[in-house]
Amino acid sequence: MRARVSWTLVLAAFLALPPFQRERVDEMGFGQIFRIERMRVDPALTQTLRSRWDTEASAFAFPWGHMIPSLEDVSRITGLRVYGRAVSRYTYPCYHDLAERLLDLPVERRSSLVPRVALQESLGLFEAGKNAGETEDEYLERLARVSRRELASEPGPQADLDLRRFLVLFLGRLFFATRGDAVHCRFLPLLADLGEVGGYAWGAAFLAHQFDGLSASERQTSTSGFYPFLQVWAYLHLPALRRGELTRPGLVPIARHWDSRRDTRHLADQLEHLQEAIDSYPYLDVVWQPYLGEGDEGQPWLVQARPYFGRSVWLHALNLVLPLNLFLTQRSLGFRQSVVEFPIRDRFRRPGRSFRGLHDTTDWRERAREQIESWERKGKGVDVTGEIASLRALLQSAVQDREAAQRQVTELRSELERVRGAGAGGASSSRSAGGSPSLMEARLAGAVLRAEEAQRHLEERERDLELTHEHAMTLQSERDQQRIQAEAAEARVAEMTQELVTLRVQRPPGDQEEVTRLRAELLAQQTLARSLQQIVTDIGRSRSRSRSGVSVSRATGASVGQYLAGSSSRRRNEEEERRRQGEGSAHEGKGGGEMLPPPDRREGSGESGGGQ
Repeated sequence: MRARVSWTLVLAAFLALPPFQRERVDEMGFGQIFRIERMRVDPALTQTLRSRWDTEASAFAFPWGHMIPSLEDVSRITGLRVYGRAVSRYTYPCYHDLAERLLDLPVERRSSLVPRVALQESLGLFEAGKNAGETEDEYLERLARVSRRELASEPGPQADLDLRRFLVLFLGRLFFATRGDAVHCRFLPLLADLGEVGGYAWGAAFLAHQFDGLSASERQTSTSGFYPFLQVWAYLHLPALRRGELTRPGLVPIARHWDSRRDTRHLADQLEHLQEAIDSYPYLDVVWQPYLGEGDEGQPWLVQARPYFGRSVWLHALNLVLPLNLFLTQRSLGFRQSVVEFPIRDRFRRPGRSFRGLHDTTDWRERAREQIESWERKGKGVDVTGEIASLRALLQSAVQDREAAQRQVTELRSELERVRGAGAGGASSSRSAGGSPSLMEARLAGAVLRAEEAQRHLEERERDLELTHEHAMTLQSERDQQRIQAEAAEARVAEMTQELVTLRVQRPPGDQEEVTRLRAELLAQQTLARSLQQIVTDIGRSRSRSRSGVSVSRATGASVGQYLAGSSSRRRNEEEERRRQGEGSAHEGKGGGEMLPPPDRREGSGESGGGQ
């Protein structure tokens, strides 16, 4: 079934629900999705993005470096919750008994699929096809009107059954859709207790599903699932592609701002154009931080989601366990990162970073325990430490290139003096060589001027990097001090909490004043801990904004930096490639293996990203 048709059917079922049911859906964290206007599918953009997906890194590999859709992208674009418990529980090879008990729907023996038509009709979506001459709005209204007659209008067991069926349709046909007509039941165990559904990080599970879909074969041309997310992500980060139209600014979530630009060209022509556009995309037009100017007004879900932003963490969607490697894209966090090229991709077989197959009864909380713990700890922060290492590498590269430019200026000046001396002594030798002394002298003088200008740019670049490195060191020291104070405050809170609990159990009647005093002190310590944590966050955010504000005025210096970082990293990559060729045979046949936590690597060490 086409993705847009699936969206219309799910939206019709949602609109048919009585108000108390829609409130329950909103409390579960799904309500914002149904406020997003239906958007045209852009299969050319989706296929182009899929062709740039690096399955090994779980990231897009563009000419300017890695880019990764993040939890902040999910939260701001869709309004989904990216905080809470990991979407992880049992999966079964057969859901027959569970579907009969929780959905009262037939599922074939030894199957995990619910027939789509039976599921739709259980929600009153009969004759779901669109009539001739019927507009999209008329089609949606007719479906919702017919469905409304079949649904329970008051709370009770039948209303719970209706809501559970709706959630299976929503998750299976829209959010976690796969190819094929039937609807998978793998999320049904998480829907047994409807009061617990809102406690899961469905946005993180959605991102894992997006990563998995991007890893599918490039021969797959159909678009399934909630396609607006990737389209809007591209509109925000790659605006020069001009695939989206900003039609409703100011609404939230951000997906409501946009619609897909209509393109009447043949799909093959669109694909060719988009591939060429990405290959020649201006590096300075890449938007790494599209949300710097965005406020949080009207988006209460961002408050609890913010601690998960900027973290390298494992994403969970039952049998999908995939890494979010944000250390590859430090510039999306306001940090610097040196250029790296991608001459060879998918050389080795991908390590076992995701689990596929539902052939056995599996408790994913146990099988992926280490990755669950990573999620519960909110993963690993990408902080200033990685930027300092990157800045040192860039500074060393800039010094080397500045010294090389200085040598070149000296050589050109010597050559210019030699030509001037030869012109004064006798011009015959120059004429015999095919040019006049004055012409050669003019060319050399122009080359000297260009070399001197390049040297000045490099000197400015070097000074800029030195100042930035000093600032990063100072910032790291400030954040370390604040973090130590915050940890001390948190330890004091824990100690006082335990002391309060002990007093409640053991206190004599006369200790009420001591309990009151401890409770007041505990409240003060909690306030202090929260304020310190906010200071640490604000330092990083304010620094990101200040850097964004000056980036345009330094466009020329940034371009020179990209060239310099690219030239130096190219040499490093050539050496690395020669080394890997000698080790290639040793790695053949390896892969799989047990699933490890996201690599604890030194961010900013030249692993990815484009230079600034």
